[in-house]
Amino acid sequence: MRTPRDPLLLVIAFLSGATVMSTEMGASRLLAPYFGTSLLIWAALIGLVLIYLTVGYTVGGRLADRYPAHAALYKLTAWAGFSIVLIPILARPFLLWSSRGFTEFSQSAFFGSLFAIILLFSVPLTLLGCVSPWAIRLRVQSVASAGTSAGGLYALSTVGSIFGTFVSVLVLQPEIGTRASIWVFGIALLTVSLAGLAAEVGVRRAVPYAAMLGVAVLLVLVFQGGSIRAAEAGDTLLYEDESAYNYIQVTEDQGWRKLILNEGQAVHSLYHPDVLLTGGPWDYFLLAPLFRPEGINTPVKDVAVVGLAAGTMPHMYNEVYPEAKTDGIEIDGQIVEVGRKYFDMNDPDLNAIVADGRQFLLTTRKQYDVIAIDAYRQPYIPFHLATQEFFRTVHDRLKPGGVVVINAGGTPGDERLVKAMGDTIGSVFPNVFMVTTANRYNTLVYATKATITPAQFRRNASAAQDPILRRVVDQTFLIGNFREYEPRPERAFTDDLAPIERVIDQIIVDYALNQTRD
Repeated sequence: MRTPRDPLLLVIAFLSGATVMSTEMGASRLLAPYFGTSLLIWAALIGLVLIYLTVGYTVGGRLADRYPAHAALYKLTAWAGFSIVLIPILARPFLLWSSRGFTEFSQSAFFGSLFAIILLFSVPLTLLGCVSPWAIRLRVQSVASAGTSAGGLYALSTVGSIFGTFVSVLVLQPEIGTRASIWVFGIALLTVSLAGLAAEVGVRRAVPYAAMLGVAVLLVLVFQGGSIRAAEAGDTLLYEDESAYNYIQVTEDQGWRKLILNEGQAVHSLYHPDVLLTGGPWDYFLLAPLFRPEGINTPVKDVAVVGLAAGTMPHMYNEVYPEAKTDGIEIDGQIVEVGRKYFDMNDPDLNAIVADGRQFLLTTRKQYDVIAIDAYRQPYIPFHLATQEFFRTVHDRLKPGGVVVINAGGTPGDERLVKAMGDTIGSVFPNVFMVTTANRYNTLVYATKATITPAQFRRNASAAQDPILRRVVDQTFLIGNFREYEPRPERAFTDDLAPIERVIDQIIVDYALNQTRD
């Protein structure tokens, strides 16, 4: 016969499932400002969550057999809720330490802080893993109904997980932020646990856990403010927020405004009201029209930028190619708003389009003189914007003499990603050229729809009269290592096989190891 305590037990099962997934979704957002959101980070996060839950299932089953009491379970879930409240508070110093270790290539700092982060999430998730077997043990009244009881509880817990996932991602995180969304579920779990414990052992004996709830609420009130991540030394923080896609930060240093996303290992847009050229990879996108057979004898009229960010590239094109009208495609609408407010991204010749770059090119019928691709989620390029199938779509959206240019990163002397891009884009286009930027960490890969020789490009470049374009041309021939690339089409990335993140991870690891040895 079922006891009157069953409804509360069901609430705990549902809420525990919801809290597991809200914590996992929140964990990914806590990591993003420091490590980004690469496939490697997601795999590590999901794998660790599953390990913690596995340990919890095992331990929970044994504890349930030893302590088959509702009060014992409610004490455990109360501690789980309290430890979840602590996660956002403890995460920042550990993640900052880890981020510095990554930046400085300090193995001790990186792995030490990583170990701390693993421990940080292990406690609440392992405790939550104990809930399902414990709840089943308490609910099962006979062997004859064991399957029904177990199936019902697992179904309820799974429904809770679905609820926690969608409410966190679609409602709480966009409205109140990552930290608060984690706190909501932690406080809710602690509150329900306290109610259950008071019903089981009496209000007086539940007082310590009421004090725990009070401490949790106080911690939330104390730590609810403050920035998510401090600006770099010497920079002034102008703006920070979390969008549906990114952690967004705008800083300023000596008049230069910087758009920094996620882990902050790169600047995604630069703007100065009195200076056009940045000294970064954006400058070299100006070379693309010179790879057309006719060069700049034919005006540049239609440009598409996949990865608009805050509009650094369109600023330059509007100045150097005054007849150009630019379609800037940016998946994150909040970045577009930031660009308009902080980076003067208000030129009437720029049409900012909030969409996925590949989806936009698949659906538009418009053709362009230049398609520029700079859609980094640093240090990664989204794989679906780096495959043979994608570049076939790009080919179809270019005018007969059009040019596509993509920014590829790397380290000095390591061109694995650059060559992979050259091999892939070269499987679709007849000619591929490369220019390395002054910092040697970026290479611009240009591909032409019409056949063109290096000599033709040099002639077109020599004819450039605009002083801004002239500076980029001189830099290209002086230190840019301008060269034509012979692609290996058999090594092209495809939608089915594009191990781009593995290539980039290998570059990062090898560079870190070399820096450590030095």
